[in-house]
Amino acid sequence: MRILICEDSVLLREGIARLLTDAGHEVVAQLPDATALEAAIRASDPDLAILDVRMPPTRTNEGILAAIGIRSRGDRPRVLVLSQYVEERYAADLIASGPAGFGYLLKDRVADVRDFLAAIEQVANGGTVLDPEVVTQLLARRRRDARMERLTPRERQVLALMAEGAANQAIADRLYISAGSVEKHISAVFQKLELDPEDGNRRVLAVLAHLDAPGSDPSRPHDAPGGIR
Repeated sequence: MRILICEDSVLLREGIARLLTDAGHEVVAQLPDATALEAAIRASDPDLAILDVRMPPTRTNEGILAAIGIRSRGDRPRVLVLSQYVEERYAADLIASGPAGFGYLLKDRVADVRDFLAAIEQVANGGTVLDPEVVTQLLARRRRDARMERLTPRERQVLALMAEGAANQAIADRLYISAGSVEKHISAVFQKLELDPEDGNRRVLAVLAHLDAPGSDPSRPHDAPGGIR
């Protein structure tokens, strides 16, 4: 199998390359970052690309964004992502970005060489390999998303203004409603998000749920003063 490796850690990159070569695979390219990834794929035509999630220059999401781009264009090369952490939002995008033939493994949880090589073979053959921790966190994210869907449009507006740091009276002024109505909406938000009344950080937790929700945008209540109550 022809394999491309894109990993900024030289020791890990060389170690993976040696492991793959010893297993009979051909490492056609080794890259320290994603800047030349597209050119390397065109030049070497790999069957599989192994990508780190966080690489230079920002060390945030270069690798997984590159993986999403590769998968969105077709089924070659197959993609195996290696990461130190579960990037929930991008992991979900990776899964949805194309057909089967991809994997997402956590580096610290790859404990057996044979399992790693088997995962590579499975991905190359069109299968899907996900670390159990990735699945667990994605399921938890889906549950959070489901809670957000319970909110009414007005409750979402109130929550969005809370995320901006607005106090209750400021929210009332922005939405042209009473402070009492704001308190009722906030109570409904807490209840629908299943936040424990004994938790003194409910406001913070609610804001975090809002910020974590896909497509969460600030509300524009000033555009519709006579809108939803």
